[in-house]
Amino acid sequence: MTEPNHKASAEDQAAAGSLHGVGGDGASKASASAKVVPNYTLKFTLVGHTKAVSSVKFSPDGQWLASSASDKTVKVWGAFDGKFERTVSGHKLGISDVAWSHDSKYLVTASDDKTLKIWEAATGKGLKTLRGHTNFVFCCNFNPQSNLVVSGSFDESVRLWDVKTGKCIRTLPAHSDPVSAVHFNRDGTLIVSSSYDGLCRIWDTASGQCLKTLVDDENPPVSFVKFSPNGKYILTGTLDNTLKLWDYSKAKCLKTYAGHKNEKYCIFANFSVTGGKWIVSGSEDNLVYLWNLQTKEIVQKLEGHSDVVICTACHPTENMIASGALENDKTIKLWRSDS
Repeated sequence: MTEPNHKASAEDQAAAGSLHGVGGDGASKASASAKVVPNYTLKFTLVGHTKAVSSVKFSPDGQWLASSASDKTVKVWGAFDGKFERTVSGHKLGISDVAWSHDSKYLVTASDDKTLKIWEAATGKGLKTLRGHTNFVFCCNFNPQSNLVVSGSFDESVRLWDVKTGKCIRTLPAHSDPVSAVHFNRDGTLIVSSSYDGLCRIWDTASGQCLKTLVDDENPPVSFVKFSPNGKYILTGTLDNTLKLWDYSKAKCLKTYAGHKNEKYCIFANFSVTGGKWIVSGSEDNLVYLWNLQTKEIVQKLEGHSDVVICTACHPTENMIASGALENDKTIKLWRSDS
């Protein structure tokens, strides 16, 4: 491990420090956190999906892990013991994404059958089918109030759905290629979307107006996007083996994370903020990568999967990571760290 670079100005460090809600002493805390290193080790391997895993998400209450797969099912597991709880089925084709409502009571899924479904997590009972997309639905999320669902599709649109009625309340002609990711900010007022068209767009939830378009110089396909926990930044993944952290109000790239392999798949990335501050991502070399958010150094690589690690998720309160892999592996792994 090389010594972290402390030459970043106090202002830079404080700005990055504010990423995780650090207060006025952002600079001192940021430099202190640069010395911490994670020591994730494998705790459990979850076996059950019969095809490639597509998405893993911890419930906001931290009790459960939901996984979706090409086998048309979602499985729910105990977050702490990896114990299989139930299978949720009803889609006619593979599922690309799953997301929890903020009270951890409901799940939403995005499927190649062109629909989304809302499920009761505790029973696996299907409550609503959201119909309207004209091609594969690839990504989905609840807003923080969990009265809305946002979805992105190969039909190049982003749709907003009313959870109670299951009706589409808005269709955004968002992109000119498949939509790879959609995410609400922490108060639900903004939506960010990414696409193979190379664009990342920020939308006003209430009006459906596009407020900002972020575009990279080379314009590689954008395979993933999400807001930071405090909503000030966005993390993007592009199919040129790169993750970038943007200050979207200034449309400025602040940090670039590299060293992993990502040229083909839409791989999820995460902010890990329960211990040290890391960026976490799967990779096409079958590893999970962790970077120091500030210094951009790779601080750990997790070995164990036997195929592309397509998805990762970070536990809301514990230093835990879940990872899921493609067809030659089909497993989910749970990892824990002291820091």
